[in-house]
Amino acid sequence: MADPRHLGAELGVVAVLHTWGQALQHHPHLHCIVPAGGLSPDGSRWIACRPGFFLPVKVLSRLFRRRFLDLLLEAYRAGRLSFFSDLAALSDPAAFARHLAPLRRAEWVVYAKPPFGGPEQVLAYLGRYTHRVAIANSRLVTIEDGRVHFRWKDYRHHDKQKIMGLEAGEFIRRFLLHVLPDGFHRIRHYGFLANGHRAARLETCRRLLAAPPLPAAQPEEADDYRDHLHRLTGRDLRRCPCCGGAMAPFAPIPRPAAGDHPIRIDTS
Repeated sequence: MADPRHLGAELGVVAVLHTWGQALQHHPHLHCIVPAGGLSPDGSRWIACRPGFFLPVKVLSRLFRRRFLDLLLEAYRAGRLSFFSDLAALSDPAAFARHLAPLRRAEWVVYAKPPFGGPEQVLAYLGRYTHRVAIANSRLVTIEDGRVHFRWKDYRHHDKQKIMGLEAGEFIRRFLLHVLPDGFHRIRHYGFLANGHRAARLETCRRLLAAPPLPAAQPEEADDYRDHLHRLTGRDLRRCPCCGGAMAPFAPIPRPAAGDHPIRIDTS
């Protein structure tokens, strides 16, 4: 979009990685928030996109396909990919090339639409899910006879709510598919929203757009494990289990120094 033939501006992008579908299957996809305009190269103007048109989706889809597959092949040749079980055959370069061939011919999907409920709805949606794991506790129904039952939404049947039951081992396997490697960033920022200069660029954008001042942020008290347990089980760890009175911290129990003998309780 920096090309003057299109928008001729520096865009800002927030990309959020989700790796799961409703049934916990491996379904990696990106949600991207892109403002409908950007900063001019010299930073002196805000350049808005044309009314009713932002970018050519088919061109973007094919560009995404080419860049993705080129980087995948680069990672393969550098030895950064490992293949196991049913995919072990892809360790052979010829087999890997055959695997990529139909992907280069397929039409990839880049869904690019204005938010139906406005930008506030999109920000609220992604704000709820940026740091969540693959399944919320509220979707768990029962754990019995070695099976885990949970609610899921079937998008192929008009978003119908259904219950799925999985063997505990399979449920754990699916859940662990979505634990990201240590140090991997789920959220990335690009363009004028990049981390190194985001605050200054946003200030420039707001000035150029004559945007009203932001309201002062209200501090929120974060929940801790006691709040979560209370919501899930009804058990209040802040109440004495004997008398029901409110409990308050009295004194911390110091961690024993190395070599100290643990306290032994005589139960005789």
